[in-house]
Amino acid sequence: MLIQYKQYYLHQRPKGPTTDSDVKVRTVEVYSLAEGQLLIKNEYFSLDPAIRGWMDDVPSYMPPIVLGDVIRSSTVGTVVDSKHPDFSAGDMVYGLNGWEEYSLSDGYFLTKVPQDNQFPLHYYLSVFGAVGLTAYFGIHDTAELKAGDTLLMSAAAGAVGSLGGQLAKNMGCHVVGMAGTDDKCQWLMDDLGFDAVINYKTESGNLSAAIAAACPDGVDVYFDNVGGEILDAALLNINSNARIVFCGSISTYNASEPVPGPYNWWQVLAKSAVVKGFLVSNYFEQFETGAGALAQLLTEDKIQFKYEIVDGFDNTLTAFHKLFDGSNTGKLMLKV
Repeated sequence: MLIQYKQYYLHQRPKGPTTDSDVKVRTVEVYSLAEGQLLIKNEYFSLDPAIRGWMDDVPSYMPPIVLGDVIRSSTVGTVVDSKHPDFSAGDMVYGLNGWEEYSLSDGYFLTKVPQDNQFPLHYYLSVFGAVGLTAYFGIHDTAELKAGDTLLMSAAAGAVGSLGGQLAKNMGCHVVGMAGTDDKCQWLMDDLGFDAVINYKTESGNLSAAIAAACPDGVDVYFDNVGGEILDAALLNINSNARIVFCGSISTYNASEPVPGPYNWWQVLAKSAVVKGFLVSNYFEQFETGAGALAQLLTEDKIQFKYEIVDGFDNTLTAFHKLFDGSNTGKLMLKV
């Protein structure tokens, strides 16, 4: 067996937005599999803000991508050959692999797509994948939400935020979203049923006042996907015993210098608030259960989601930049 395929690898650490000098393409050859390995033909791979953070040589919840290694990413595809006891040729699988046409895997963090699956395969990178599961476990477990709570969701038109807001609405919460365009705000209100929305770009002069107007009873849970000035404004509006779910910090991922703040961190003390760092990987053993629950909600038309699929392996970096200029809505994926 000889298979040649292309992959993106980290050539150097980016300083600011990722360029084709930082991430390059090479051809890889696989001649045979060792015991315990399997080879996956990737149909889609994921484009996520967190990938930019993994390119930096800084401590994080996952080790930095080593120079010369493939760009780490979630993929979904079909097993074409296997010497792994848990996987067979023909199995469709999703999990953590890389920006590449094929993936050589040892089965780590890999899950089978159900044999009775009735949904498009790319759903396992979006609503049933890490994105949907992040929203599901973040809202249903980490946030400790109850009916009547006010949830403030940043990056609310993004993949995690849009699903998380809908899940909270289904629980009887008052949900306020923050997004960066009027079209996104309109979608959150008209289609997803958010109670209020804030365009953080047009309200940048006084975000704290905008949040106060949209959350008249204060914020019980702030679901933070962005950090930065939005986090600072949210902190000035939290209630006593509020919960802050720290899920991401997209506003800082391309920063080339240390980022100051949050300046209003003292509010955590003043309001006896709880800050929880949240990683969906902590729920790996429950992934199939969570995906099943989301599939049921989708079937019952209780949630909807947007996604964008960019076609063509060579368009990966151009598509990746959409995450940081705000031009995508929902889950962004690359069709190999």
